[in-house]
Amino acid sequence: ALWCLMMSVTPTRECLLDLPWEDILVPHILCHLPLQQLLSLQRVSKSFQSLIQLYLANMRCFDSSQIGPAIPRAAFVNLLKDNEVLQQLALQNCSDWLTDRELLPVIGQNHHLHQIQLKGCAQLSRHALVAISLSCPNLRQLSLAHCEWVDSLSLRSLADHCKALEAVDLTACRQLKDEAICYLVQKCSRLKSLSLAVNANVGDVAVEETAKCCPELEHLDLTGCLRVKNDSIRVLAEYCPKLRSLKVKHCHNVAESSLSILRSRGVELDVEPPLQRALVLLQDVVGFAPFINLQI
Repeated sequence: ALWCLMMSVTPTRECLLDLPWEDILVPHILCHLPLQQLLSLQRVSKSFQSLIQLYLANMRCFDSSQIGPAIPRAAFVNLLKDNEVLQQLALQNCSDWLTDRELLPVIGQNHHLHQIQLKGCAQLSRHALVAISLSCPNLRQLSLAHCEWVDSLSLRSLADHCKALEAVDLTACRQLKDEAICYLVQKCSRLKSLSLAVNANVGDVAVEETAKCCPELEHLDLTGCLRVKNDSIRVLAEYCPKLRSLKVKHCHNVAESSLSILRSRGVELDVEPPLQRALVLLQDVVGFAPFINLQI
């Protein structure tokens, strides 16, 4: 497929390389090729190697999944060593090789990053989050799902320096408690999407503060937050008119009495209405009363 594309432009590789690199090849041809093929292409000749290095230095988006999860550490460092214009960095599930030593130089030289994905990168430390907060003032989206190294101090640094955040995923960041979440939402009031799932330390205090501080909130994931109760869900309904989806599966203290308010507004919920409600609907549609006491 790679060579077909090359030949569709010109019959010989020498003529292809004669095209303007920065004006034609990099923005209009190489950008359409998978990263894995580009890395293979640079082995064709020294000229192609120089061309690909130019492309890598001007790349706006890097996604490790295009290469595979097991990238050699030295290869990752070499790929991004000259890049200072990254806007999106996706390194999810790179726990086998990614550490602060590889990530911090990339973060330190890319101040235009607005989207970072670090889901499942378990070998990083709180220093990585501090580096992100200091180097990426325009950050909009950040995923730290299943990064148990995230603590309250590093999250405070993020909140202090990245106030334009719109989406944060803190799924299974189990060190975090209500106080840390409250600080984040107080500083980052533009949040539209927040996940606090799989965190038994998160309760009503964090949810209520999120509701009051983030009026633009559209998506909230509280899956498995066992301390969340009905009261905070009612506050959420009152203060977040733009809420579109709420996940509360396995929140055993959240009942239909609070969810019904959101359900009536068309908010997408991940729990079905209780049997009693389903039977009432059936009675209205079919026109008969089931043999069950709906008042129980």
